[in-house]
Amino acid sequence: MTTTVAGPDLLAEGYRRAARITRDNGTTYYWGTMLLPPERRRHVYAVYALCRLADDIVDAPWATQGDNVPQTTGSLTAFRDEVGAVLDGGPTDDPVLAAIGDSFARCAIPRENVDRFFRAMAQDLTTTTYETWDDLVSYMEGSAAVIGEMMLPVLRPRSPEAFEPARALGFAFQLTNFLRDVGEDLDRGRVYVPQEDLRRFGADPWSREVTPGWRELMRFEIARNRGLYAQADTGIPMLPPSSARCVATARDLYARILEKIEARDYDVFTGRARVASWSKATTSVRILAAGPPRRKGTS
Repeated sequence: MTTTVAGPDLLAEGYRRAARITRDNGTTYYWGTMLLPPERRRHVYAVYALCRLADDIVDAPWATQGDNVPQTTGSLTAFRDEVGAVLDGGPTDDPVLAAIGDSFARCAIPRENVDRFFRAMAQDLTTTTYETWDDLVSYMEGSAAVIGEMMLPVLRPRSPEAFEPARALGFAFQLTNFLRDVGEDLDRGRVYVPQEDLRRFGADPWSREVTPGWRELMRFEIARNRGLYAQADTGIPMLPPSSARCVATARDLYARILEKIEARDYDVFTGRARVASWSKATTSVRILAAGPPRRKGTS
């Protein structure tokens, strides 16, 4: 992957816009990045912006309605090709694309990660349900685990053993999103809870009712989700201090969404479980004051 030829003014504007995209759409990530040095913080913004811009295409209200799938597919393909051209070192007048190209080159983020990500985004336009957990994991390989892989070169882990925990954190974040956004995904005609689990607990998301079966289903999925967070936790001490604080903040804030879902009696149909902005800010301060998690055997 080669560095995009872009002037300093274009790059500065691109990173500003990427930061704004992150702040406006991913406040959990944004607060976590406050604990990173500025030169690395901007790379997180660029990776997030890439993912958000692609996601906005496939999640647009009209994206999969009626005969719109070919048009949406064309928009996603065009964006993929624009990104690919920039990653190959081609010129661009788009500030955000310039920032994405710059970050991916400077951090040596593998191109294969980007290809896997776009394949998963395309899958959202044709697949609306997943029969088994393994089927869902296969999709999340490209939509979630790969994002953890893309972030690793930015976070500069001290050990290659951080690779699998980073992937686990990507899975954990996305499963939390799926559980929080059941109602919103239904509006798009999608169900990301495995069908085998719905049958097992006699739960029907399309009824949009919190039944005993729905509660049992959500308890099961939340326990699965917390298991993924536990796997991810093993990798945090493998990161340098600023990166460890960043990831610990984002992990703590995202995991709290599960508590908010429980507090709503598993009602994910009539509103979104949210962590308040003031809580995100105080969590960042608390983790900064406490210092990064330490690896066992260190002092």
